[in-house]
Amino acid sequence: MEGKLAARLDELLRSVSPVDEDAARDTQKRWDSLAKPLKSLGLLEKNVAKIAGIHGSSRVDLKKRALVAMCADNGVIEEGVTQTGSEVTAIVAENMAVGSTTVTVMAEAARTDVFPVDIGMATEGCLLEGVPKEEGELLSRTLLPRKVRRGTRNFAKGPAMTREEALRAVLVGIEIAGRLKAQGYDILATGEMGIGNTTTSSAVAAALLSQPVEQMTGKGAGLSDEGLQRKIKVIQEALENLKPDREDPMDILVKVGGYDIAGMTGLFLGGAIYRIPVLIDGFISSVAALLAMNLEPLSRDYMIASHVSKEPAGQLILDELGLKPMLCCEMCLGEGTGAVAALSVLDMGLTVYHRMATFDDMNVEQYQPL
Repeated sequence: MEGKLAARLDELLRSVSPVDEDAARDTQKRWDSLAKPLKSLGLLEKNVAKIAGIHGSSRVDLKKRALVAMCADNGVIEEGVTQTGSEVTAIVAENMAVGSTTVTVMAEAARTDVFPVDIGMATEGCLLEGVPKEEGELLSRTLLPRKVRRGTRNFAKGPAMTREEALRAVLVGIEIAGRLKAQGYDILATGEMGIGNTTTSSAVAAALLSQPVEQMTGKGAGLSDEGLQRKIKVIQEALENLKPDREDPMDILVKVGGYDIAGMTGLFLGGAIYRIPVLIDGFISSVAALLAMNLEPLSRDYMIASHVSKEPAGQLILDELGLKPMLCCEMCLGEGTGAVAALSVLDMGLTVYHRMATFDDMNVEQYQPL
């Protein structure tokens, strides 16, 4: 089965093509014609033009938007690296489905549908058998059953998952991106829920960037100084023992990753495969984006950075991706909150893009580059 899954992923990645640069240029020309100083809306202009290149049209529209929140548990919490247990993952995921978490309240304000996904929670649920098959329409505010396994293994004692499981989880993300594109969604935001996932993200980031664990690891959901040192020690020892291959992103994911990270990696790859922009959320999401870029470099052109996480490595990961965040709010909640907040900012930019008068409309001489 592993061979078939790897072949399927390779086949999908071969379909990725560059964005439409003509559409992006046409969009920037429209921006430059508006009666305001050139390039004065900064990243709003650049990101609207980027979306145009992804969609292949300068008539940019983001009427239908979705947040996909990958929910999974991590066996490494056995090492005391978190304040709470895996039961919290299930509670928050279920509350996402009924609309009573932080991100669902924010999503309602941003007119965004929320799709929580059980890709690897420790609670009961049907295990995914092979690659997901096409079925009915995906429904928002429903916990989508895509469980690869009931949580990863404790990477302090061995690899977090098998390569087959990692491939399945990545393909889940790709599948969901394709299904939502087929349902008419114009943009996807990434989110996650999983106790212990700042530990897995720090481990993956340290392995990918060959950076000291101390530099890549923060307190997550409120660890004490003592708890942070324990977390750093667990990650350091796991990397020394498992020796993930920096040249093989899947090997890093297998050894110290999580199913939520794998699923989001698939979402980013799915954005490039199905030509739909995908918003990076915070630290955990950006680590998945970095994995996706390492698997398929062109996928970066389909990503938009929403904000920079307060976690220590948040800016480092964005720098490695070569992307600039729209927001700097010192957020570190996760769930997709930063990505949803950025959608509201994009809405303002699009309103200006579509509705503002041009220099010609106002009979004013257009600004010229100096």
